[in-house]
Amino acid sequence: MSDRRPADQFLDAAIGLLERLRDEEAAGIAAAGALLADTVASGGRLFAFGAGHSSLAAQDVVYRAGGLALMNLLAVPGVVGVDVMPAPLGSALERVDGLASAVLHSSPLRAGDALVIVSLSGRNALPVEMAMTARATGVKVIGVTSVAYASQTTSRHASGTFLKDHCDVVLDSKIAVGDAELTLDNVPAPFAPASTVVATALLQAVMATTAAALADRGIEPPLLRSGNVDGGHEWNNHVMEQYGDRIFYRH
Repeated sequence: MSDRRPADQFLDAAIGLLERLRDEEAAGIAAAGALLADTVASGGRLFAFGAGHSSLAAQDVVYRAGGLALMNLLAVPGVVGVDVMPAPLGSALERVDGLASAVLHSSPLRAGDALVIVSLSGRNALPVEMAMTARATGVKVIGVTSVAYASQTTSRHASGTFLKDHCDVVLDSKIAVGDAELTLDNVPAPFAPASTVVATALLQAVMATTAAALADRGIEPPLLRSGNVDGGHEWNNHVMEQYGDRIFYRH
């Protein structure tokens, strides 16, 4: 590692990854945005899921100022977030067979909906089973994952497959296996993960594409405004009344 400050090195690494996404994932982002726009236009509902730290990117597009009001969080108890006690339990639940199917069968998801699944490794049973089960029921799946894991690790699902193998659209985050951008001679482990920055940026790029695609079709995108600007709450209440049958985070 050079004499440059670690903070600068990390930010440069993150910028480099974002530039790669812009240049290498443009087609995937466009396809994901079109898929979500198609879903909205046809009366479908939108859902996002991520486990552990991958849940941060999923939560970032739910009930978000400037975001689509129709994006709902698909919650799996003990998995979404890092507030589980003890913390390792969340990681253990990701490897439990059958959990995803049980969650989906008791969720509002139905044929014609779209589900975004965020999983850095894409190797655990939960995201793989969720994608497989969702598609089998007629749900379109967008996967946000690091494709590198499929060639450098083994699957933890009985099928031997990864999330990327069960998606209508795959967005490759380009994150290296291990999710750490920096090393130092006097630090025994690599550090400074960038997966949250990258996955969040990918999904916001998709959301922007979706909103523009809807507008191009003559459909006003159901966007939320900040509650901290005058008129924001009134605007949001109107949007939620108009699309109340497709918004599930209010109940």
